[in-house]
Amino acid sequence: MDETWSGPAVRTRGLVVERGGRQVVDGLDLEVPAGQVVGLLGPSGSGKTTLMRALVGVQDHVTGDATVLGEPAGTAALRRRVGYVTQASSVYTDLTVTQNLRYFARLSGLPPSGTAAAVARAVATVDLGGHEKQLVGTLSGGERSRVSLAAALVGDPELLVLDEPTVGLDPVLRRDLWATFRELAAQGRTLLVSSHVMDEAVQCDRLLLLRDGRLVADTTPDELLATTGAPDAERAFLVLIDRADEEPR
Repeated sequence: MDETWSGPAVRTRGLVVERGGRQVVDGLDLEVPAGQVVGLLGPSGSGKTTLMRALVGVQDHVTGDATVLGEPAGTAALRRRVGYVTQASSVYTDLTVTQNLRYFARLSGLPPSGTAAAVARAVATVDLGGHEKQLVGTLSGGERSRVSLAAALVGDPELLVLDEPTVGLDPVLRRDLWATFRELAAQGRTLLVSSHVMDEAVQCDRLLLLRDGRLVADTTPDELLATTGAPDAERAFLVLIDRADEEPR
């Protein structure tokens, strides 16, 4: 990573996103600490994907303030500094792994002289050695997920925004991906990882819990269990949801 930012990786104030005549994100104030794995958790429809799209600059009808690595969200200056993995695979099935990664390296602004080394690093990070010349369309679902992650990593970003990257994967692949996330954080990157699977909460350094576009809690896994008295993350989240539903809007 060529650039570093000493403040919060993400900061929003009064962030609102309207879609279909309703507020999908409702006045969010939040911060994502740098150098951590931060879980963005909540049920389907809670606004996780919309928030992530707003942070990477591909969401319409956004008001309020959102800064990413000290820059306004979505600006050209962030193109190489932020890696984004969508829920649906964003890589090309008719290209090989290497061809995909070379393409995304150029999109990130990487100079041609550094592309080969960047591709090799990304392949090694996601453990796809031996598949470099294989068409992505012939890979398994878990391997395609790794190619998508490698495509986000090839530009050597400071922040990775990962939208439900483990959905549909078996427990072994989920475990391996989370181990990769931890390794990336140990290298100094920040990861914002969304999920509706509550048992993934314990893998994170910090948790942002969303419900109906509102921030229900900003906490750690240990604090979540301690403040709710629940035996696991899923039941703790339900406690917080019940409390939030009882509060006047």
